[in-house]
Amino acid sequence: MSASYLLRRLLLALPSLLGISIVLFTVLALAPGDPFGELATNPNVPPEVRMALRAKFGLDDPVWQRYLHWLLAMLRGDWGFSFVSRVDVDTLILQRLPATIAVIGAAQLVAIMVAVPVGVLAATKPYSLFDQIANTLAFVGFSLPTFFTGLLLILLFSVQLGWLPFVYRTDLKETGLAWWGEEIRQSLMPVMVLGLFQGASLVRFVRSSVLDVIRLDYVTTARSKGIGERAVITGHVVRNAMIPVVTLVALQLPTVFSGAIVTEQIFRVPGIGSLLIASILANDTPVVMAVSFVFAALVILFNLIADIVYGWLDPRIAYR
Repeated sequence: MSASYLLRRLLLALPSLLGISIVLFTVLALAPGDPFGELATNPNVPPEVRMALRAKFGLDDPVWQRYLHWLLAMLRGDWGFSFVSRVDVDTLILQRLPATIAVIGAAQLVAIMVAVPVGVLAATKPYSLFDQIANTLAFVGFSLPTFFTGLLLILLFSVQLGWLPFVYRTDLKETGLAWWGEEIRQSLMPVMVLGLFQGASLVRFVRSSVLDVIRLDYVTTARSKGIGERAVITGHVVRNAMIPVVTLVALQLPTVFSGAIVTEQIFRVPGIGSLLIASILANDTPVVMAVSFVFAALVILFNLIADIVYGWLDPRIAYR
């Protein structure tokens, strides 16, 4: 892969990000609600103070002027100022990002580790008992919403059995290995909820992709040469079947972030999702804009990563 290919892809991503930012900013600017609305009902705040705050943050300026001000500030690395938390938006996001990355990264790892072997094994033994069980569990898995499975796990493992805490804590008093053990215990349920939900849909997709490849002529030729069945599956079938799976995983990753919004609310995980919900309820538009823009940038980033992985999986794919 050449550096010029990466540069071209990044340059193509810039107009997409610009268009997304225009749409997001316009929608948020025209949405009902006022971040300083509570000041209007507070008799201790004089009207001139409210007007001064609105003038300082440019809330009475035209939308296009506010957008240009925001865009220039973003190019300088200034993500804005939170009206509610009274801190810079980038500082607020960096405080919440580690928890979200830890939960989502572990969940996606669980999904891939479960889906790939189960999907491949189900495809190599189609319509067998294992295939039927895997399909049934997959249908059940992606049919149940995350908030429902999250509540079920809380009732089972926290309320009934008392094995796992159902509230994610950031003020753990343990240190060393004890801290890691407690961190894993409180992360298990949110990781399982997200991971199994994504893994259920991946199982069906992996199975379908492997079934399409396993019937191709070059697989039959490999078998006729005396190559063992395991080597045929791992070296010839799985590698090529993973190309569409990579596309799905790349497109799913931003969706996992949106799914984490619900999961973080259920388990009280102090991540990006809970920050977005709290900011929407408080009309904290700078934070909502920044988090939404980050999600949009992730879609473009993961698609670029998918294109890079294509060439590793199939050397016939040229980076042009």
